[in-house]
Amino acid sequence: MSVFLLRRFATFVLTLVAASVLVFAVLELLPGSAAEVVLGETATPEAVAALENRLGLDRPPLQRYADWAGGLLQGRTATSIAYDTPTAELIAERLRVSLPLAALAMAMTLVLALAAGLYAASRHGRAGDLGVMLATQIGIAVPSFWLAMLLILLFAVQLQWVGAGGFPGWTEDEGGGLGAGLKALLLPALALAAVQAAILARVTRSAVLDVMREDFVRTARAKGLSRRQALLRHVLRNAAIPVLTVAGLQFANLLTGTIVVENVFVLPGLGRLVFQAVANRDLVVVRDVVLLLAALVVAVNFVVDLLYAVVDPRLRHA
Repeated sequence: MSVFLLRRFATFVLTLVAASVLVFAVLELLPGSAAEVVLGETATPEAVAALENRLGLDRPPLQRYADWAGGLLQGRTATSIAYDTPTAELIAERLRVSLPLAALAMAMTLVLALAAGLYAASRHGRAGDLGVMLATQIGIAVPSFWLAMLLILLFAVQLQWVGAGGFPGWTEDEGGGLGAGLKALLLPALALAAVQAAILARVTRSAVLDVMREDFVRTARAKGLSRRQALLRHVLRNAAIPVLTVAGLQFANLLTGTIVVENVFVLPGLGRLVFQAVANRDLVVVRDVVLLLAALVVAVNFVVDLLYAVVDPRLRHA
C-alpha cells in the first residue's frame, strides 16, 4: 500500500510541475503587454517601460518562472496588476463561492445520477428504464448556460422564489447567512449538475448491468437473495470503479467549468475573477488561478486513485 501511495504521489507532483510549466509558457505566448493595458493606449513608451520594469516584465522568462515557482513554494504570491492585491487574497475570497458551488453541484449530481442509474438498471428494458434514458439524453443535450437562463426565468422571474443573481455572503455581517448563501447557489448548482447527472446516470446504469450479468451475482440470486439484496450487497461495490472514474472527472469539470454559469448568475467566484482578469490582461491572476485549478484537478484524480484502492484492493499492487 505504501508503494502504491508513493507512486501516486510522485505522479501528482510531476503532473503539477508540468502543468505549471505549460501554464506559464502559454501565457508568455500571448501578444501585447499588460503594462500597455494598465496605462492605456495614450501611454508613452517610457511610461510603459517603467511599469514593465516595476512589474518585472522586462526580465527573461526563465527567471520570471523561477521567481514565480519559488514564491509559490514559499507560500508567497505575486500582486495583481489590476487590483493591486496579492493574488492569494483574491483567490481565497473567490473560493468561498466557487468551492461550495462545485461541492453542491457534485452532491446534486451524485444523488440524481445514482438514483436514476440504479432505477433504470433494476428495470432494464421496461418503461422506467426507457424513461430514464430519454431524460438523460435530453440532459446531455442541454447546455448549462441555457438551462441557467431558463431556471432564472422560471424560479426568479416568474415564481420569484429566489433572486436572479448575486451572492449575499455566508455571514450576517456580509448581509447574508448560511441559508441565504445556499439559496443563492441552488440554481447555479442545478444548472451545472443537470448535464453531469445525465452522463453519470448512464454510466451507473451500464456499470450495474455489466456486473449483474456476472456469475457471482447469479450465484447469489440462486442462494435466495432478492434482486434488491444482490444489488445492494454485491453489485454496487463492483460497479463503483467506472462510476468513481467519471465522478472524479466530473468534479474536476465542475471546478474548472463554472466560468459561464458564474457570469450568468453574477457570482463573485473564480470563474468571474478569471473573466475579469482576462479582460484586464491581468495575467498574474490568470496564471495563479489556472495553476490552482490544475492542482485541484490533479488532486481530485489522486483522491480517486486512492478510492480505487479502497474499493478494489487488487489495484494496490498495480
